[in-house]
Amino acid sequence: MRLAFYLIAAAMIVAALLLVLLPLVRHGRQQGRPRGVFALAMIVAFCLPIAAIGLYLAVGTPVALNGVPKADAGMNIDQAVDELKTHLAQKPDDQQGWMLLGQTYSVMHKAADARDAYDHVLRLDADNGVAMVGWAEADSLLREDHRIEGRAQELLERAVKIDPQSQRGLWLLGISQFQHDQYTEAAATWRQLQPQLDPSSNVAKAVQEQIAVAESRANGGKATPETPATETVQPSLQVKVTLSPSLKDKLAPGDTLFVYARADQGPPMPLAVAKMDAAALPATVTLNDGMGMTPQLKLSSASRVFVGARISKSGQAIAQPGDLEGDAGVINVNTHTPISISIDKVH
Repeated sequence: MRLAFYLIAAAMIVAALLLVLLPLVRHGRQQGRPRGVFALAMIVAFCLPIAAIGLYLAVGTPVALNGVPKADAGMNIDQAVDELKTHLAQKPDDQQGWMLLGQTYSVMHKAADARDAYDHVLRLDADNGVAMVGWAEADSLLREDHRIEGRAQELLERAVKIDPQSQRGLWLLGISQFQHDQYTEAAATWRQLQPQLDPSSNVAKAVQEQIAVAESRANGGKATPETPATETVQPSLQVKVTLSPSLKDKLAPGDTLFVYARADQGPPMPLAVAKMDAAALPATVTLNDGMGMTPQLKLSSASRVFVGARISKSGQAIAQPGDLEGDAGVINVNTHTPISISIDKVH
């Protein structure tokens, strides 16, 4: 009965989406836009309700421990992206098409392609704040140190001037300022973000924690009345990583193992990362403040972190198709018990 209810709910959502999307598709086709653009939009629209229900069933029911079958929608998305690229080759002035391509590549963790697509948007509209933020974020992901500087920082500064309500823009600009030891400016930027957040949300708590760290450093490490002193004991997470027997035949000489922790609510760059030869598996590593990508962003700067492991075929930290992955989900940074990760899926 419960499953039937969710299926009916999904059907109703899909039906509602069809009423909205189909007229838009017909209008777009009359304007000469390729079907790949709409296929991509429809895939996202249909996947949202199905993914929400699948996530609930996966997390909310014990049977999920036996594994949840994956939807084979990757090929459809790839085909839609290819058709959109073909369309853009024929109509390079289609700003909305480039924006959709950039956002899609961002979701697919293809930072280089995303940055290139956003760059096309900015050539067509130099004041597009969304593209500015997208370009800056993609650029930081392509850097080994994940720093936001140069053109990326300039674009973020312009983006928040154009749209002072840009949450992602304010967050990333604050990170850039923090990376450049501009702690007072970083705290002020993040305070602009606070009124837009639900005070009880994890995002708001994460922002407040970063403001506290920035203000503490701006005061030479001393706490202020508005910024309580942080815990002096530095966190240390012990992570035990194993490779699922079903994937052992995919392990090859030269593969690199990355074990990392990133903020549950915050920047995508790791707060701590360990790198080693994947041949060392099974392995146990300890993540701590001395293993951050930058001196400013450390494990102790977050209260909860996502802990994962990846076997990279390219040797690069950025995920690529064919990499092997696993994770332990979100963990409190003050956890003292060993954390277990089984690398059991292919990216």
